[in-house]
Amino acid sequence: MKLSEMRELLATRGIQLTKSLGQNFLHDGNQLRRIIEAAELSKADKILEIGPGLGPLTELLLENAGEVLAIEKDARLVEFLRERFGHSKLKTQNLTFNLLHADALAFLKRERRDWNEWKLVANLPYSVASPILVELAQGARAPRKIVATLQLEVARRLMAGAGDKDYGVLTLLVQLDYAPADSFKIPKGCFFPEPDVDSACVVLDRRGTPLLPEHQRGIFVKIVKRAFSQRRKMMLKLLREDWPVEKLERAFAELKILVQERAEKLSLEQFVGLTQCLTE
Repeated sequence: MKLSEMRELLATRGIQLTKSLGQNFLHDGNQLRRIIEAAELSKADKILEIGPGLGPLTELLLENAGEVLAIEKDARLVEFLRERFGHSKLKTQNLTFNLLHADALAFLKRERRDWNEWKLVANLPYSVASPILVELAQGARAPRKIVATLQLEVARRLMAGAGDKDYGVLTLLVQLDYAPADSFKIPKGCFFPEPDVDSACVVLDRRGTPLLPEHQRGIFVKIVKRAFSQRRKMMLKLLREDWPVEKLERAFAELKILVQERAEKLSLEQFVGLTQCLTE
């Protein structure tokens, strides 16, 4: 769908896009094709798309995958998508397309569905991109691959490593289950309406072997959130609010972590090790 077609369609239907819903639609054909290539799709794939908008990415997903489930919050866009991808049209092409009119974040929290065999491929609404990814990236039920377009700042956090200025809570909560594979920047001019910031598409592959068993995940989250609650403070002092200092010192010594270290310097593997030590 070209930009001119997008403008005309919205004007014809009298649809005023809402900034609070993060409605910035990707229209650049080259960038859309890059996303499809990054997703490495086959007709065996089942795809979750959040925020399909007017459906330019949806169309390519249907061409390349076997099943697409799209979740759209805006009722006006749901009506258009149902017209564009009507049952009769899809039936003639032997395609499976399900469209839900729902708040995606609320749906994911409520349904607790197993996405283990799915891939997430989406241009995520900026306002809820981070909580959606954290909600999805949870252990055995997480999608096997994530290809998501989001605000450049959020993308940098997802791809960051220990010591990077963007490294933090979001990094660790997602990377516990996903290994960053690739990313590419998407200029703001590729969207309509044009956002205030640049974007990036990130590619995350679910880890073949979980780094932690299910019963230790809650402790990992608690450690990470406490450790980054005051970035300028020594991590040991912050963790003392939840664990005895003697136990912390033994764990730090075992993992060769300096007692004066700050959270931003610890690797994912060290946070995993700390979780294991503190739950023994």
